[in-house]
Amino acid sequence: MLHIFPHWNWKPGQTIDVWAYYNNADEVELFLNGKSLGTKKKTGDDLHVMWRVTYEQGTIKAVSRKNGKIVLTKEIHTAGAPAKIILNADRSNINADAHDLSFVTAKVVDKDGNLVPDANNLIKFTTPGEGSVIATDNGSETDLESFQSTQRKAFNGLCLSVVQSTKNAGAIKLTATADGLQLSTIVITTK
Repeated sequence: MLHIFPHWNWKPGQTIDVWAYYNNADEVELFLNGKSLGTKKKTGDDLHVMWRVTYEQGTIKAVSRKNGKIVLTKEIHTAGAPAKIILNADRSNINADAHDLSFVTAKVVDKDGNLVPDANNLIKFTTPGEGSVIATDNGSETDLESFQSTQRKAFNGLCLSVVQSTKNAGAIKLTATADGLQLSTIVITTK
């Protein structure tokens, strides 16, 4: 496991704390646009290390190593303008019992597929077929939109649609649209 946080869209010159979380390596080396910012080793029971980095647009990369050999590499790229929506269902097959659910994450990404961390596009969900959108959410504590709504503003580039089956087997075609973005469709099968 190797995760690096946070996103890499900031103001030039801003100082950012970059965290790398890992559990199966001895050390992590951090790079900014190909230049090493040093290698750090966890101490005690800590499963993370941190660097203070002066932001510049580009790519931040973490490389974890165990006994000198690379275990994992993770990269985060500066995102461009929002371009499209990507849908990802936690389950693509659900029961046709009018109770089963699939949780579908909608990500607003740039033309290269990078999550746009400050995207707040209003995403509308439609579901022709054997199911319906019963709830949406985005994790924002200040969003006053009803959970039962079929639309939701992205928060930090993300939102969620909860899809429920009917009692009829078939397919649920969930489509997510937003002004100015390429739409996305995913099919959830009900049996």
